[in-house]
Amino acid sequence: MPDTKIKVYGTNWCSDCKRSKKFLGEQRVRYDFINIEEDTDGQDFVQKVQNGGLTIPTIVFEDGSILIEPSNAELAAKLGLKTKAKNEFYDLIIVGGGPSSLTAAIYAARDGFDVLVIERSGLGGQAGITERLDNYPGFPQGVTGADFAERIIEQSKRYGVELLSAQNVVKVGNYDETHFVETKSGQHYHSNAVLIATGSTYRRLKVTGEDDYIGAGVHFCATCDGPFYKGREVAVIGGGNSAVEEAAFLTRFCPKVTILVRGSELTANKIAVDKALNSPQMEVLFNTEVVEFKGKDNHMDTLVYKNRKTGEVGELHIPGVFVFIGLTPNSQPFKDVAKLDIQGFIMTGIDYQTSTEGIFAAGDVRSGSTKQLVSAAGEGAAAALAIREHLRGHDAHTLEKALVGTASN
Repeated sequence: MPDTKIKVYGTNWCSDCKRSKKFLGEQRVRYDFINIEEDTDGQDFVQKVQNGGLTIPTIVFEDGSILIEPSNAELAAKLGLKTKAKNEFYDLIIVGGGPSSLTAAIYAARDGFDVLVIERSGLGGQAGITERLDNYPGFPQGVTGADFAERIIEQSKRYGVELLSAQNVVKVGNYDETHFVETKSGQHYHSNAVLIATGSTYRRLKVTGEDDYIGAGVHFCATCDGPFYKGREVAVIGGGNSAVEEAAFLTRFCPKVTILVRGSELTANKIAVDKALNSPQMEVLFNTEVVEFKGKDNHMDTLVYKNRKTGEVGELHIPGVFVFIGLTPNSQPFKDVAKLDIQGFIMTGIDYQTSTEGIFAAGDVRSGSTKQLVSAAGEGAAAALAIREHLRGHDAHTLEKALVGTASN
């Protein structure tokens, strides 16, 4: 993780403040947040640098420079992130910068192909912002998500993979006999193959404090982070199969797991529901809505909830919360070139190829994936092997056309 230390002046309700904090977090950049509603000195500082204004976020960097309400592009430029590729054409362009993407990039680059990776936020994906990884082979003592991300990024660079971050791909399509990738900033790149590995996004509650404590009390993977709460009570939010099954998994470590459900019943399968309702380690609170997360010393310690029928407000004083209210695949920009299933995940064949020849998909965005880090890396490797065969076939086809053209002349 970069050791940069910056100060973000803002408020908890400011959407642009949340966006900037999220962007910095995804880049694994350290920062201090000063809530100017609670810190009068902070508010005075903001007014001073703005000659009486109070526009937020106001971000102060180590060199003393200041950005006021910056866009992600402005933040990326300030942080020195690479946002434009060297070339216009590559053998393979990979959209997404998580473990599937970077593993595929390493395999393809080692085979001698020119590879460009384009990531909309921070390289490393969800793994990079996970507090700690304890179930990835080869790390018997575990590894922080940030350290894992840095290792795989450095390994990619070692093989000459070109990496872009903070660049949002808005369209992928066909051009003549190749493919094109278009970014939000207006850049166009072309390639003989494209791998879509944009992952999926955990649905958020969008309540006060959620963004502040992600990875520090608020989690989205019980398998990854559950063991950290051994011997301590935790809560699970959600009423579907994932929520109830993860709650059952957490009882391996935690003496009590409280499940908070917005509705009046659990929507999981009957076996899971029966287990939740009859387990002495699990308690289910129905018609319960999360209102806020609170904490101190940079870690969540209090969940505030409200009964949707009575309006009664209560608190759970717990160190960990696991949110399972669904996944949204990051697939919409590709719906014109890749067939999606009913949930929006990209459908592929056994060779990871989508409904468009030469365009592949792997990892959490792919229909049927397991949404686990180790399998995401495995899919990246498998997809790279399939892409290798496609690219070799493409080269053979190009050579054949050239020979035919020469003979006809």
